[in-house]
Amino acid sequence: MLERHHLKIIAAIDEHGTLTEAAEKMHLTQSALSHSMRKLEQSLGTPLWQKEGRRLRLTHAGTTVLNLAQRVLPQIEHTEEQLYEIADGKQGALRIGMECHPCYQWLLRVVRPFLLSYPGVDVDVRQKFTFGGLQALHGYDIDLLLTPDPLHLPSVVYQAVFDYEQVLVMSHSHPLAGKAWVSPEDLRSEVLFTYPVEPSRLDIFSHFLTPAGCGVKRHKCIETTEILLQMVSAGRGVGALPRWLVEEQDTELALTTARLGKEGLAKSLHLGYRKTDANAPFVRAFIDMALKLGHTGP
Repeated sequence: MLERHHLKIIAAIDEHGTLTEAAEKMHLTQSALSHSMRKLEQSLGTPLWQKEGRRLRLTHAGTTVLNLAQRVLPQIEHTEEQLYEIADGKQGALRIGMECHPCYQWLLRVVRPFLLSYPGVDVDVRQKFTFGGLQALHGYDIDLLLTPDPLHLPSVVYQAVFDYEQVLVMSHSHPLAGKAWVSPEDLRSEVLFTYPVEPSRLDIFSHFLTPAGCGVKRHKCIETTEILLQMVSAGRGVGALPRWLVEEQDTELALTTARLGKEGLAKSLHLGYRKTDANAPFVRAFIDMALKLGHTGP
């Protein structure tokens, strides 16, 4: 019947397209690979692939097995990795994905005490999952997801760890400086600096400008917080960032802030985790430390 090596073969066929390349990838002979899959096809009573020239195309049955492989193999590999770490005396690892460009400095404040409290646990922060972290969490590529915009799945739970306000940041000499709050219309003639994220995922667009039918003169993307704030300080434009992040900057940058709208734009940072990990000691401990930090502000 269906076994792990069958799933790996189907995944390799899907990735490489030929028996030769799949066999090389798995360090098997073509005959061994073919024999194994032929026995499975006979057992199941249906073919798993068809030949199209030199390449192979998965049948509907093969695609069904591939879907299973894509769900199950990462989970098995994740569990094996944990077991190897325990055997090596590491005792465990916690992988954190980020969907929040400016929250790295806040995250470090939780990581430091966590590492001191759990010397046998490694922490890996993976920023490559920025704005794609839910799939990474569901697929066992990470164990925790730090995000201000939780997208819900039945298998995932979110815990709000602290509240903050998104504000407009500008130089002290900017024409809007001194206003307690700004309206969407105030930004029509502005150059807006943001992180390289689609506007639909940026709060200043999705919760402020777009609902009012407004835009900006120009939208420019900058990857790093430091350069973004330098550009704003130099009077090249404005930005939208968490208030706490702006307040922590060097006063030499001469920055000031205004609320986005009269009521402001309130946000919460969340940590997401799989329901199956609700009682995992490392996950629970990290969330508890994040909550404790959140109560005192970022």
